[in-house]
Amino acid sequence: MEGSHPAQGWSALGGSGRLLILYMHYVYIIRSDKNGKLYKGSTCDLKTRLREHNSGVTQSTKAYAPWRLVYYAVFADKTDALREELFLKSGKGRERVNFLLANTLVRCQNTKNIGGVA
Repeated sequence: MEGSHPAQGWSALGGSGRLLILYMHYVYIIRSDKNGKLYKGSTCDLKTRLREHNSGVTQSTKAYAPWRLVYYAVFADKTDALREELFLKSGKGRERVNFLLANTLVRCQNTKNIGGVA
């Protein structure tokens, strides 16, 4: 998903005095409340992306809405986030997904309303 708002990241003055704007990139796993199906993705705006999944904008997930966020990780580098997303979607990544969902210390509970979707 391209684009972001400056409020999504953070800024700092670099050594040269130039303003650097850094954006966070997220890898996430959502679970369908309808049938328990998992979906893995990445974005730079997690709230908006979850709202899109739940509102039917995303073709591949609209039939299984509503979706609940069950895991996310934050990356400073988009390339690293995309690499992790692709790995989680691979056959070998299934084992990591199972581990993450079983052992995540901070569970994404009460996130049904993230993105303004009840």
